[in-house]
Amino acid sequence: MAEHGTDTGPEARTQPPGVLQTVDRALLVLLTFTEQRPEWGVSELARHHGWDKAVVQRLLTTLTARAFLVCDDHTRRYRPGPALSRLARVSEHSGVLSSLARPVLARLLRETGESIVLNVPHGGSYRCEAAVDGTGPVRYTAIIGAVMPGHAGASGHAIFAYHPEREIRQMFGPTGLTRFNDRTITDLDALLACYARVRADGYCISHGEYDEAVTAVSAPVFQGDGVPASLTVIGPSHRVDRAADALVALVRAGAAEITTALGG
Repeated sequence: MAEHGTDTGPEARTQPPGVLQTVDRALLVLLTFTEQRPEWGVSELARHHGWDKAVVQRLLTTLTARAFLVCDDHTRRYRPGPALSRLARVSEHSGVLSSLARPVLARLLRETGESIVLNVPHGGSYRCEAAVDGTGPVRYTAIIGAVMPGHAGASGHAIFAYHPEREIRQMFGPTGLTRFNDRTITDLDALLACYARVRADGYCISHGEYDEAVTAVSAPVFQGDGVPASLTVIGPSHRVDRAADALVALVRAGAAEITTALGG
């Protein structure tokens, strides 16, 4: 397949007008690297995308020259490079995620009257990235930047359910799971079973696992094969429990909208 000119490959049919094909292919190469598949060889990438090996080799060589990828001298396989890490840090501090999510949070607040929180992974915990408080006199108040334990509550479950099991065991296994009350999951196998239900259902509801007075409904936000955030409706249990079915639909729709905004 030629690198320039008319392309009939699958990616060409989805390119908006004016897109430079070579640049688009380079970006597609980068997006092929995921947490589940962090290494690729030239032949594997060529087969995956249906491209000529020579084209793939030139793309990989160019990306490696700019440190977006690194190549192992022995295996000749490629991994993400330091330039991507630098851009990830810039993105994390730029507020892009919270900016994209803010209209969704505002709409869900109008629709539910409950507090809406966008959480992001923070090691073995999760951190409040953006939030709007509910409108009632009794409501849950989220603090931007607050860090919560990853194993307690729907927000964390919606994020970590999609991590590889070996990472979960590394994060939560050695130190054990802190008990905050009788509803906290403190057994690692029970936590993994909870994660399996989240993946099957596409959402999570927690009843007072960290704060006994609140119920949370959360759904994952996807980007590629990863989950950079979860979207959560949280409020007093007596209200959220009654409205749980309706809240699940609203939260999942909101998370899907943010996913789309992230290119997921």
